[in-house]
Amino acid sequence: MFVVIIAFSRRTTSHQEMVTLLANLSKENRNPRNSFCPEVKLDSLDSILTVSPPGSNLDVLYSKAELSLEVGKEQQSVDAYKYLLQNVDYMSLREMMPFAGIAYMRLGERSNCMLNHTGSSCIFPIKDDGVHRLQTGSKKAIEIYEAVLKADPHDLQSRWLLNIAYMTLGQYPKGVPEQFLIKGLDSDTTEKVKPFVDVAEGLGININGRAGGVITDDFNNDGYIDIITSGWDLEDPMHYFQNNRNGTFSNVTEKAGLTGITGGLNIQQTDYNNDGNIDIFVLRGAWLRDGFGNQPSSLLRNNGDGTFTDVTTESGLLYFHPTQAATWADFNNDGWLDVFIGTENLPVMDGGGMHQCMLYLNNKNGTFTNVAALAHCNLEGYVKGVTSADYNKDGRMDVFLSTMDGKKHLLKNKTKPGGMVDFEETTEEAGLANNKERSFTTWFFDFDNDGWQDIVVSDYNFTTSLGYYSAAKALGQPVPLAGNVFLYRNNHNGKFTDVTVKAGLDKVVYSMGGNFGDIDNDGYPDMYFGTGNPDFKSLVPNKLFRNIGGKRFADVTTSSRLGNLQKGHGVAFADFRNTGVQDIYAEMGGAYKGDSYTSSLYLNPGQSNNNWISLKLEGVKANKAAIGSHIKLSFTENGVKRSVYKDVNSGGSFGSSPLQQEIGIGQATVIDELEITWAGSQTVQRFKNVKPNQFLQITEGDANLKVKQLAKLVFKNKKGMPICAPLTASLK
Repeated sequence: MFVVIIAFSRRTTSHQEMVTLLANLSKENRNPRNSFCPEVKLDSLDSILTVSPPGSNLDVLYSKAELSLEVGKEQQSVDAYKYLLQNVDYMSLREMMPFAGIAYMRLGERSNCMLNHTGSSCIFPIKDDGVHRLQTGSKKAIEIYEAVLKADPHDLQSRWLLNIAYMTLGQYPKGVPEQFLIKGLDSDTTEKVKPFVDVAEGLGININGRAGGVITDDFNNDGYIDIITSGWDLEDPMHYFQNNRNGTFSNVTEKAGLTGITGGLNIQQTDYNNDGNIDIFVLRGAWLRDGFGNQPSSLLRNNGDGTFTDVTTESGLLYFHPTQAATWADFNNDGWLDVFIGTENLPVMDGGGMHQCMLYLNNKNGTFTNVAALAHCNLEGYVKGVTSADYNKDGRMDVFLSTMDGKKHLLKNKTKPGGMVDFEETTEEAGLANNKERSFTTWFFDFDNDGWQDIVVSDYNFTTSLGYYSAAKALGQPVPLAGNVFLYRNNHNGKFTDVTVKAGLDKVVYSMGGNFGDIDNDGYPDMYFGTGNPDFKSLVPNKLFRNIGGKRFADVTTSSRLGNLQKGHGVAFADFRNTGVQDIYAEMGGAYKGDSYTSSLYLNPGQSNNNWISLKLEGVKANKAAIGSHIKLSFTENGVKRSVYKDVNSGGSFGSSPLQQEIGIGQATVIDELEITWAGSQTVQRFKNVKPNQFLQITEGDANLKVKQLAKLVFKNKKGMPICAPLTASLK
């Protein structure tokens, strides 16, 4: 009994230390030098304006108008701009009007999309119950943007926002003055999908928050998918929504011990101690300058009893570096998960320092050791994305990094059996160094099902608000290389080929987060991207791309009704209802309180009558979560033999799908062979003649497939009524 009490005491102390540390850092970050803390600056301006009339301090009032928008006081911002527009000179007026226009638009969004939210709110193109009921904000914005465009018809940013404002009134395209109209914004592509429906509000999981991450996985090992979210600021709490197995969710954040564990632009799942319980890794400090990003990450141990404990310090993972990017994999093939962490190394003049990437090897006893220098992977860069896979099929997990400084890094793992982990940079020889633009969202996946891992990496180069680029693209005007999603196909020889244009991905996207899944169970991975940047004027839709037979991608954003105009971050695909159909959870919101927005759970109505299989793998020699293991499904579909390949991972670089692998097999009525190559050991297991449409648990070395019996769920609102109709018939 005495030993138990001591262990609990230590655990409590470690956890409380992190809670206290985060609270103290949050106080320190309330500093006027912190560019993402407008609240302090606004307080200072208010104190000036209380002793001096606005007319004698127009510059101060201008700053107040901007900061008021950032803190979410839209009416205060509008009032300040209204005064300024009546009292400034002509040159200042022209400069100020577009900012006043977005303040009015945000006022309209607050009154409608947030305070009177519907499933169609802010979904591009805006229609149906997404049209604003309270129209003052949009009408005033239209007045301002039309005046701006009469003075400067080439202002594409204002032209984009004007067309959006008319949409919010239900007056696009007919109501838009001909000379300012951007035609075709409500048109669809030739490829269509059935519309998704946002059901987060009905389920009570529509968090109103800032940018953050999400994990969808089974945290209590009952077979049903739960949801855990984070927010990027140290004032933003985590949320844990437990699946009640009856079509509803319960908020068990406090009960789980997550109160006080704040912050986290990104979160990921792992099983660092091989106990079969999904743990959480929280990444903090990204984007912040002047030293404010020097924050700790957190390793939260799942205690297996519904609670989590912060074990960062005792695990040896306590550091103070800005990051949002990491990848968990078994880099030395010893059966335990290690973690590679990419840091943001800013120029010294921007408050940066020597923030090197880290590689923490698992010591198999609950602790880690940073060996990045010895392993030749302690890179210094403005890293925004980290992903891992065995791209050259040599049995060792490699790493790819995207950065905001224009460089990309492919690190080939050349560790010898029993030797020290070692990496070699092979970016040039792999053909990945030709694009020197800033990049963000990235992941490995096999988009064409040839058995080799390909790379997606999104361009994030911009010089103005993103509306400019969207307008230029829609008008057919030349658009500089900006915002594309680049696709690199694996050539099977250590090299990659840029197939972006051939695959139809030369589109304006601007992804800040994203993930992949299979919305129609055809066995080819589709992609959903969250878009935006901190600029309030960057109202561009999130994007869904459907994979067409592994040859190209079709933009199906409009027909899918997934084009949310608000900032998109963590994205996860998951079969929440145990129907074999993947829904999509998206963590929404920007960097400022005034740019917060409600998260969404988009219900997939079912795109086909294709078959599927769901696999939960459990390693023995491999790491318990089987991360990095390779799955190959071989079958005959309509008389044609084909294979589908999937690696065990959580998907994209910002947002985590379940480690339970949900795989479509098209019209196949039987899986001829299910082959698993287990991570680490490279042991191969094969199972013949597997029936589809099942939930299977497979343990390494066990020849028996365990069928999991899970109830099909229908989402219900708080009154117990079904939220949506059952799955619809197949799309023909």
